Amino acid sequence: MFRFARRSGASLRSGSAPWDDDPVTDPTPEPAAPRRRADVERNERAIVDAASRVFSASGVDAPVREVAAAAGVGMGTLYRHFPTRADLMVAVYRHQIDECAEAGPALLASAPSPFVALLAWVHRYVDFLGTKHGLGNVWQGDAPGLTALHQLFLDRLLPVLSSLLDAARESGEVVADVRPYELLRAVGDLVAWTVHDPDYDVRHIVTLLLTGLRQEQPDWEQTDAD
Repeated sequence: MFRFARRSGASLRSGSAPWDDDPVTDPTPEPAAPRRRADVERNERAIVDAASRVFSASGVDAPVREVAAAAGVGMGTLYRHFPTRADLMVAVYRHQIDECAEAGPALLASAPSPFVALLAWVHRYVDFLGTKHGLGNVWQGDAPGLTALHQLFLDRLLPVLSSLLDAARESGEVVADVRPYELLRAVGDLVAWTVHDPDYDVRHIVTLLLTGLRQEQPDWEQTDAD
């Protein structure tokens, strides 16, 4: 679960140890130069896509062989592209962060109203966060790498949420005073409970939260004074 750190400057490359669940015994031969030829890039995309599916289904500690099998590549190919689990996770989460960020403008252009676009994007954000349980465990001993990934998360997603909120306010569908960071974190905190309770419908709770933004909020200081 992201902890919404506001620090920046650390490298996204992790210094963690190599994969420890499946040692390479028969590595795939190195591809001919140039290294970044089409088949190499295709393999990398296949590994990232497969890892995204496997991590979503089995968690970030899933055996590396599951990822290689899902990608249709050999173990040597996977290790050559991603020497450590953290290296692969950086690639997966950067890809997912980019997809989530790019979905905002697309939803705003296609949804029947800005609020519908906002709700659809936040639901997508909920799904994105659902794959992040256990992320911190993989980065044990590499706090700078985890902090850098958090910062990338904020840098890419906060502007998207801000534009969606602005559009919903301009249309009159959102009237509550809430900052994008507050909403991003509130939804993240709600998602955190999902891993502990399978009967907890986080999408339903998040929908209730966003629906509340369509109403003026009470002045709690004035209410307390009364």
